[in-house]
Amino acid sequence: MSETCDLIVIGAGPGGYVAAIRAAQLGLKTIVVEKGPNLGGTCLNVGCIPSKALLHSTHLLEMARGGLAGHGIRCGGAVEVDLDAMMARKQRIVTQLTGGIDFLFKKNKVTRLRGLATLTATDTVTVLDDAGVRHQLQGKNILIATGSVPAALPGVPFDGQRVVSSTEALAFSQVPGRLAIIGAGVIGLELGSVWRRLGSAVTVIEFTDNVLPGMDGELRKQAARIFKKQGLQLRLSTSAEAMEVRGDEVALTLKPAVGEPESLVVDKVLVAVGRVACTQSLGLEGLGIALDGRGFIPVDGNYRTVVPGILAIGDVIGGPMLAHKAEEEGVCAVERLVGQGGNVHWNRIPGVVYTDPEIAAVGRTEESLNKEGIAYRVGKFPFSANSRGRAVDQTEGWVKLLADADTDQILGAHIIGPQAGDLIAEVVLAMESDLTAEDMARTCHAHPSLAEAVKEAALAVDGRALHV
Repeated sequence: MSETCDLIVIGAGPGGYVAAIRAAQLGLKTIVVEKGPNLGGTCLNVGCIPSKALLHSTHLLEMARGGLAGHGIRCGGAVEVDLDAMMARKQRIVTQLTGGIDFLFKKNKVTRLRGLATLTATDTVTVLDDAGVRHQLQGKNILIATGSVPAALPGVPFDGQRVVSSTEALAFSQVPGRLAIIGAGVIGLELGSVWRRLGSAVTVIEFTDNVLPGMDGELRKQAARIFKKQGLQLRLSTSAEAMEVRGDEVALTLKPAVGEPESLVVDKVLVAVGRVACTQSLGLEGLGIALDGRGFIPVDGNYRTVVPGILAIGDVIGGPMLAHKAEEEGVCAVERLVGQGGNVHWNRIPGVVYTDPEIAAVGRTEESLNKEGIAYRVGKFPFSANSRGRAVDQTEGWVKLLADADTDQILGAHIIGPQAGDLIAEVVLAMESDLTAEDMARTCHAHPSLAEAVKEAALAVDGRALHV
């Protein structure tokens, strides 16, 4: 196969497939190269989507085991888990969504080629398919959207059985009796919640002094209290110094910041210490594209590399390693190719943790503002004072807004509570539109709704919250 097109996209994850669809809408003849059997990348196949499916299923399990009693609903007899059925449901969702991308490609006349891509010239991509056949593609532009993979601990490779990444932890065939999770970030806490609800004794080991490193300090403390109450064992300010697989068990040596090393024996270890960009075997060095000190591809404001016609987006260029960030960059990059496009502001990309309660944040934290000496005001409102929160029995947590002390411009927001991942969207829109806390406070919100907590937090910035 030898073909010429306007745009070759390498990688069909959220950034790549969305970029391809938008490019086709703009009239660009587009080919997508994906090495995996399914479209959608890590997020859809072994990341965001399957994890949310399991989080919802296990949340329902927890409700059935006791959370419904307060609503006057009694589940007779023992509540049992059919793990095979739960996993099958998860896979059905993934299959439906990957099939949906196939449909969108056909609808928009995007060509898909399966195989391993290598850039062999500034306008040429060579693809090695599963049958060992080489295909040569030529494109006026090439977009690298190859994403990232789970990072392993130095000297401790994944074995897929006892020491696993998030990929395997989404598909255990049995509930591990004892599960250690190294890393108390988003992935560690979400999957820790899933397997804790299913019956695992879960120990989360975190090198820093609290969960969710980098998030707002007050939010982190509140989250840690909640996770401990739910049954997660948190070993904070602790590192995993050594790990040895012994038959069906894994022996860990833990080193707390204060005190002597300790031993922990578990059935499985999930390593969730971050992700690394997928840039190997692309042939970048041969074209003069050097990675930066953190392993990312340097790009300019238009997502162009140092080589004309070669662009990159998503996890491979750094910034928040989030699917929605990659999507926005994919759209922006291809629109810039035809003279359109807006901007993607990394400091306005929301992050969400889909635990119970949900946790969401965007923009600056109090710690970063204090470090830079920026004067700000805080508006905070608890869900315990929100009428909808009371009605649905979800009163844990709060909304916190940070606004510039002089301009009232919203600098950041931090939410822990029901549907935080949805509520944060209003704040992101306000920040993108350069609205103030006063603008949000004077916007009518439906009653009773959880969104009223955001309005009340905006009112609280000026010290005039009405319901607390």
